[in-house]
This record gives sequence, C-alpha cells and structure tokens, in this order.
Amino acid sequence: MNIGFLDVLDILIVAYISYRLYMLIKETRAEQLIKGILVLVVATKLSELLQLHVLSWILKNTMTVGVIALLIVFQPELRRALEYIGRTKFIDKSFMGLENEQDVSAAIEEIGEAAFSLSRQKIGALIVMERETGLNEIIQTGTRIDSVITRQLLINIFIPNTPLHDGALVIRGSRITAAGCFLPLSDNKNISKELGTRHRAGMGISEMSDAIAVIVSEENGAVSVAREGKLRRNLNMEQLVELLEKDLKPEGEAKKIFKKGESGIEKILNKGRSL
Repeated sequence: MNIGFLDVLDILIVAYISYRLYMLIKETRAEQLIKGILVLVVATKLSELLQLHVLSWILKNTMTVGVIALLIVFQPELRRALEYIGRTKFIDKSFMGLENEQDVSAAIEEIGEAAFSLSRQKIGALIVMERETGLNEIIQTGTRIDSVITRQLLINIFIPNTPLHDGALVIRGSRITAAGCFLPLSDNKNISKELGTRHRAGMGISEMSDAIAVIVSEENGAVSVAREGKLRRNLNMEQLVELLEKDLKPEGEAKKIFKKGESGIEKILNKGRSL
C-alpha cells in the first residue's frame, strides 16, 4: 500500500540496467566470473550462519581483496560497458557525419560493388566503417590514404601481393582514411572454427566499438557483416545494401530511400542483381 509511482519507476530502472548489464556480459568470460563471485558470496553467508569462523574470515578477506582484483580482471568488460554508455545516442546522426543522403547511398553503393567484385574473384577483404566510436588507435597501425571512396580503389587495395592488401581498410566520413590496419581479434569461443583471422578481426572491432565491418572470404568469396559482436554470413547484394542502409542512416532517411524507387535503394539492388 505504501508503494508509489517513484518506487515503481525506481524498480523498473534498476531492472532495465540489470538486464542491459546481463546482455553486455552474456556469452563472455565475464559471465563465468560473475557466477564464481555469486558462489563466493553464498559461501560467505553460509559460513557465517554455521559459525565456521576460520572459513568465514578467509572468505571475507578474499572478497575485500577481490574488489581490486575484479577491476583488473574485468578491465576489458568495464571498458566495453563504458564505451557502450558513451555510444548511447539521444539524437540520431547520419552515417559517419554525412548529412546528404545521396552521399550515403553513393558510399554504400561503392562499398557493395567493390565487395562483390572481390567476392567473385575470391579475394579476401576487410572494410571497417567508423561511426560514433573513434578508431584513431586502429588507424595509426596502418598507412594513411585520405581518399574519396571509389570501388576501383577499394578493389585495388585488396589485390594480393600489393603493399596494403594484408590488413583492414578504415573508412571515416566520406573518405578512405587508412589501409593495412591491424584489428583486435575476438575472444568469443562460440565463433565457428571454419572462420579465419579476417572474420575474427571483423568481429573483434565490432565488439570494442560501434563500427561495422564488411568481410569478404578468400576461401569461398562469401560476404559477411560484423556488427555489435555478431556476424551475418553469406549475404547477397540486396541483403548487404539493406543492412548498411539500416545501420548507417537515420531511420527517417532510410524510409525515404525505400520510397524513391529507381533513384534510391532499388537502383543499387538492381545493379547487384544484374551482376
């Protein structure tokens, strides 16, 4: 009878935060560590109730020192959580700061055409598109290019035995920023064993940032997209364009493109079908 509106709001906020934290650590090593901590907490309370003084003293001191240890052990997860909070957007922005939807469509078209040209030739490629999270530390590991996005340049960079083909290409804004960049590999244990370093690198950058990675397999030419630590595999041209349009444009602009017929997304899709 004493529960008011603010109490209900408080419970809902805590429940939502708990849910988001669980989704953040789900299927990561942090999930197992949390289970271990819960076991220690329960064991500590039981030792107090059963008056096992020595065991209780050991467990209490372990928990005290463990706070510092947790900050060290959970460093990657804490960083990921803080980056997730920092990426929370209250106002939608255009893809990579581009406000003109024609520029966005043109960039996506060039990336799609290049990806499937490389796919037909079974040439491996890894294209990373920066969004809200800055990738300067990744860009610094490669070679600066600072060029407009064209399919010819994208294809040429990944041709085997060229100086920049081994590594990731990073796109920032309307320009290709760097190539031959090194990416962190995902430590996800659930990744299929048939996937190689290129796919693990694409998933790794999508786990540590909000970047989107387009991956072309050199084994079978399959095109995949990594975002938010998840991998969509074996995409066709239509699926790739739809994914990029959905993720790289504000919702309002994406809807406009679907209404524009041949001058918008259908133009890109028809080109993909004719390949």
